[in-house]
Amino acid sequence: MSQPSTANRPGPQDGPPPEAGADRRPGGFRPPRALAVLAVLAVLLGIVALPAAGRLLTAPHPTDPAVRTWATVFMAVCAQALPFLVFGVALSAAITAFVPASFWTRALPRRTYAAVPVAGIAGAILPGCECASVPVASGLMARGVAPPAALTFLLASPAINPVVLVATAVAFPDDPAMVVARFTASLTAAVLAGWIWARFGRTAWQPAPRRTAGPGRSRAVAFLDAMHHDLMHAGGFLVVGALAAATLNVAIPRSWLTSVAEVPVVSVLVSALLAVLLSICSEADAFVAASLTAFSPTAKLAFLVVGPMVDLKLIALQAGTFGRAFTRRFAPLTLLLATAVSSAAGWVLL
Repeated sequence: MSQPSTANRPGPQDGPPPEAGADRRPGGFRPPRALAVLAVLAVLLGIVALPAAGRLLTAPHPTDPAVRTWATVFMAVCAQALPFLVFGVALSAAITAFVPASFWTRALPRRTYAAVPVAGIAGAILPGCECASVPVASGLMARGVAPPAALTFLLASPAINPVVLVATAVAFPDDPAMVVARFTASLTAAVLAGWIWARFGRTAWQPAPRRTAGPGRSRAVAFLDAMHHDLMHAGGFLVVGALAAATLNVAIPRSWLTSVAEVPVVSVLVSALLAVLLSICSEADAFVAASLTAFSPTAKLAFLVVGPMVDLKLIALQAGTFGRAFTRRFAPLTLLLATAVSSAAGWVLL
């Protein structure tokens, strides 16, 4: 079957983005204003959010255990994700401002279908969680990387990087096959998602990368502008995802989990759903998976594969960065592939 022409010949998604749409605002980015916004947000967080959470955690009211759990989960998700989000935003801004587009045309194969697995393997090199991978993927697209390849990197980086694999080995000291299964299933699901998006993704669904710097703007100004843009957008959606994850974490009854874990197929589906709802950072999810003693090894693997690729905070970050039209198609595709591939890998390797 012949492949679509857009995937096999040089086009907008295979080459550097045109400069005609560059940001040409007079004077470009103004660092003092952006830094003032960040300072105000930091002050508000310190004055309002943190003391409020502290009061919830220490309140003596009889109904407060659930509230304290909710506050703990919310603060934990934000505290875990924020450093990686800032790292990803800074790296993305550096890619956009300082790395020439010609580098990516040399580093990745020209053909999209060949670039996808290369981008997936590259995800094993860069330590970072899902919060960092979204802005980094946006920066790659802004420098001319084909969207399917950038999206493959987005899925693979938080799932197969060395930090995550070492954490998995520590969490499962008596089951080294879990590390192999996680790496194999995660990389396979990421590459399949990239290939499927390259084959069936439409232009109207494609994520809109950040615009590159226009003529006359210094690299430092472009870096600060890009970092300000991504941090303001992604930070807000991270908070939304953390709120949803904390609420669902408290609302799911533990007895319900124990009863469904006894049915093999259902346990895999439930563990995948839990990974989406709990939104645990990929550097820590292996320890949570190991604590799910009622679940089978395959169900635990599904938890480890699905979580770094599609969870509530990641869906929120993708919607804020790439748009809702993209997210409502890409997130279900990723969830389906991650669940199916992890089930197959667990059956073969565990």
